[in-house]
Amino acid sequence: MIFKRKTYNRLIEWKNKSRGRTAMLIEGARRIGKSTIVEEFAKNNYKSYVLIDFSIASDRIKDIFENTLSNLDTFFMLISFETGVPLYQRESLIIFDEVQKYPKAREAIKHLVKDGRYDYIETGSLISIKENVKDILIPSEEDSLIMYPMDFEEFAEALGESMLIPYIKECFDKKVPLLDSIHKKASFLFKEYMLVGGMPQAVSAFVEQKKQFEECDFQKRNILKIYRNDILKIDNIYQAKVLSIFDQIPSFLSSHEKRVRISSIDPSNNGIAYEETFFWLADSMICNECFACSDPNVGLSLTESRKFIKCYMGDTGLLLSHTFDENIKNDINIYTAILHDNLSINKGMFFENAIAQMLTANGHKLYFYTHFSKEKHRNDIEVDFIISTGSRVNNKIIPIEVKSSKNYTASSLIKFKEKFHERIAGSYIIHPKNLSIRDDGIICIPAYMTFCL
Repeated sequence: MIFKRKTYNRLIEWKNKSRGRTAMLIEGARRIGKSTIVEEFAKNNYKSYVLIDFSIASDRIKDIFENTLSNLDTFFMLISFETGVPLYQRESLIIFDEVQKYPKAREAIKHLVKDGRYDYIETGSLISIKENVKDILIPSEEDSLIMYPMDFEEFAEALGESMLIPYIKECFDKKVPLLDSIHKKASFLFKEYMLVGGMPQAVSAFVEQKKQFEECDFQKRNILKIYRNDILKIDNIYQAKVLSIFDQIPSFLSSHEKRVRISSIDPSNNGIAYEETFFWLADSMICNECFACSDPNVGLSLTESRKFIKCYMGDTGLLLSHTFDENIKNDINIYTAILHDNLSINKGMFFENAIAQMLTANGHKLYFYTHFSKEKHRNDIEVDFIISTGSRVNNKIIPIEVKSSKNYTASSLIKFKEKFHERIAGSYIIHPKNLSIRDDGIICIPAYMTFCL
């Protein structure tokens, strides 16, 4: 199935404003739909297009890059001949798919864009990993776009519920609750999003199988196998560590604090090696990192601490399949049980992971805050997420607490507000209930409304 993706509109903007001056580089995790959306864009907006997938490209294609780039007339003639696609000046698009597999093609972008005959889009994962950029000159003639799994709005569109989105946005802007019946419908849709996730193959299976979970789960497990195989191909120095952290993600998130002290993973080893491990998982976009912020201010990265880290799965649907390992194959009804709150599990880990996924899709880098009380010998303030308003004029921070239960306390967020009130633009609790505003000014929003932040 071809789904409506926001990336498509970004590509239209690029074509209208920057085509001929830059190439477009689309980064993202494996199997999030990069190639599909680019090819759909090419079909609809160009007279012809060439797709070169470097994960399967022949030696003949690579020989063309090796031997004819200095003579572009010959280069384009051979590319056209080898692919069987005619090229039309200023009306054709050339796509370098999985470009990280052949960095020389990426390096050639500078030369090709300067020539100006055609447009270029590159797609890839692990773009910034050291072995994929060493010995090449990174072209400055690239616009870059990060693509994520389908976000909540795209998921709603895929399930035929797009009419919900404008109403949710309107209620958020006006800070009023949704009609109760619509709130229940949107909450159920969020639960489906939490279980299925945003990987297009999983969503497609869910839609085509009339909301049955078996094929959806099968697709997710295949993607997890692909991720594991990718890990097994990396440098042996990091391979075992990355695989170990990948396997431990569900246990990290199921703990009360969800954060990891880097030095505690292996006290006998160098913590820096594990920093590189988490970097690999984040750079591959398998995971979303969330860093501790010791003195939250508008420049959150200035007080970023890498001693502690929270590691969320990039897709919550994948987290569910990863958590239950192979056991879920024996009882696919576990999905339905979670959907209807009939299973006693740590639902909070999936709930919070989904919020992290939605915030990341909105372009936020994730931070959290904790304060240790020497008197109490424990953390007395724990704030799940801190994001920035992003304003160039009066930039401030927004603390966010995530509560998967309808009954909770807000003591940490209240203390955080008291401590940093001059820096705060607004404070939010994300919970299962409808929108409300507390007497202390904290805005409580339902989980499905996170995309509005």
